[in-house]
Amino acid sequence: MPFILASSSPRRKELLESIGIVPDQILGPHVDETPLKGENIKTYVQRIALLKARAIHAQNPAAYVLAADTAVEARRQIFLKAETPEEARKMLELFSGRRHRVYTAICALSPEGKEASRLVTTRIRFKRLSPQEIDAYVATGEWEGRAGAYSIQGRAAKFVKFISGSYTNVVGLPLYETDCLLKGIGFHG
Repeated sequence: MPFILASSSPRRKELLESIGIVPDQILGPHVDETPLKGENIKTYVQRIALLKARAIHAQNPAAYVLAADTAVEARRQIFLKAETPEEARKMLELFSGRRHRVYTAICALSPEGKEASRLVTTRIRFKRLSPQEIDAYVATGEWEGRAGAYSIQGRAAKFVKFISGSYTNVVGLPLYETDCLLKGIGFHG
């Protein structure tokens, strides 16, 4: 049975391959990722991961499909991907010297229609960042396409003072939970 990664994230593909799971196909699902009014972050990432998985599975019902969605929460606000350097700067200023949480929902569907999902949370605390550090990081462009406007596996690693939970969750896909989820629906890649 084919295995499809429903994601346009190159990091998710790399993470899966690091544990020996190579997707037969990678398809970027096209779903509206706008948070609903009053929606909390846990509900949001779970809804989006499920929408992505179902959209791809509907077109490929004979395949195993894996989808995920990652977002960051600080001060009860949801932070997705920054669209501009100014947005990235504001996010980093908010995370500076504070804790924030990274949530990833993963959803898997089997050819038999079995559906399973998990929600993974990682807590992170950044050191206090100077305006110069923020400007230098934003200038790298590393924030582009990343929830919370930073790459923990890149230059932002030096900002992390504390982490509790899955490191790979912050990169974009919690590997332990993903492996368990896939095995649970009968996929043994």
